[in-house]
Amino acid sequence: MKTLVVCSGGLDSISLAHKVAAEHELAGLLSFDYGQRHSKELAFAGLCAERLNVPHRIIDIREIGRGLSGSALTDNVEVPDGHYAEDMMKVTVVPNRNAIMLAIAFGFAAARKSEAVATAVHGGDHFIYPDCRPPFIDAFQMMQDRALEGYANIRLYTPYVNLTKADIVEDGARHGTPFAETWSCYKGGKRHCGRCGTCVERREAFHLCGHPDPTDYEDADFWLDALRRRSV
Repeated sequence: MKTLVVCSGGLDSISLAHKVAAEHELAGLLSFDYGQRHSKELAFAGLCAERLNVPHRIIDIREIGRGLSGSALTDNVEVPDGHYAEDMMKVTVVPNRNAIMLAIAFGFAAARKSEAVATAVHGGDHFIYPDCRPPFIDAFQMMQDRALEGYANIRLYTPYVNLTKADIVEDGARHGTPFAETWSCYKGGKRHCGRCGTCVERREAFHLCGHPDPTDYEDADFWLDALRRRSV
């Protein structure tokens, strides 16, 4: 299955790229610059493409990103500290982000005769992001089937959609993903902060699956406090 992977540069999408390279035909990586404060993740997507010897293209949709205001990822809004599944993390929602990116990716895939577009949405995203949930995936596939009818037949490949972050770490390790060469932190500093929702989720995932975490965190123990607060 010739597959184009939507790759942010994060742990999930880079693990997915390695999975596709091992199990299918990796056609290339497609990344998006939407004005995210953690845009340094895009460099890690580039490293992944070099490592897997496939093309990498970054699509500039910053003008669109500026219009999707109110998110802590694109606006002057503080990224909250805490567990990913807390209500306050909804401030990191960029409205319709996945729908926009996937529509572009399907166009690229159709033009290049790919058979699938892969994206690394997973079960841990379901609480916060509606465009990461199975009903969205099913509806988007149906929409693209109509949009490309008679021109292309492209599958939306989401092998992680019902898996946990820990499951992804296990799968990534199985396919040789160099986790130190991935970026998760939403704050976009020099090091992973260890306190934002994505850092806490990342740290917890390595712990749950028992795989060594090579990530350099500014606060490597905050995740335990976040878990305790969530359980109270």
